[in-house]
Amino acid sequence: MLPFLKKKSEAAAAAALPPAWHPNFRNFERLPDTKVVRTAFFINGIAVLVAVMMLLWCAYQEYNLFDLRRQISAAQAQIDRDQKPSAEMIALHKQFQAAAARVTEVDTFIKSKPLMSASLLRLAEILPGNIALDGFDFRNVTTTIQGTVRGAPDQASGYASSYLQLLKADPVLAETYEEITLVNLSRNPQTGRLLFEISLKLKGTPKGAKK
Repeated sequence: MLPFLKKKSEAAAAAALPPAWHPNFRNFERLPDTKVVRTAFFINGIAVLVAVMMLLWCAYQEYNLFDLRRQISAAQAQIDRDQKPSAEMIALHKQFQAAAARVTEVDTFIKSKPLMSASLLRLAEILPGNIALDGFDFRNVTTTIQGTVRGAPDQASGYASSYLQLLKADPVLAETYEEITLVNLSRNPQTGRLLFEISLKLKGTPKGAKK
């Protein structure tokens, strides 16, 4: 136990010594950093980390732009490939529409107009013996009958007028035609017979319609 007491007394004596006589001229701010891990290391590490993160962010944004340009190029290439077939399909569709319009027009015309065969049969049934039918002209709204009157020249005009009145008075023709008129009466210079033209106008024809 004596050595312990001796060391304790020596430490107390050292503490009782007066301070060193010379002043302390050390500048602690200019002394080197003697820490195990220097503060500058942390600052440099943080700066490098921030720079790496910025570089990664810029690289990511550049990749997004590159991918967007690639998608736009692929879409444009697809559009260019499909443009020609699409134009051909549009042209075919327009042709189909035009053909369908013509078919519809013909179908509407056929359904809206009476059967000419029925009119021809009726004209043949009521045809007098002194009248010969030479031809028929079917237009949009009118039917023109061309014929020749048989008999004496001085009576031919009377026969033509009688035939006109016969057509007007016929109940079957009245169901189809609203107006029957004599449009031409002339004599054939070669045969001397009287030629006539009678126009039959369909019912329901609007005013100003082409004949």
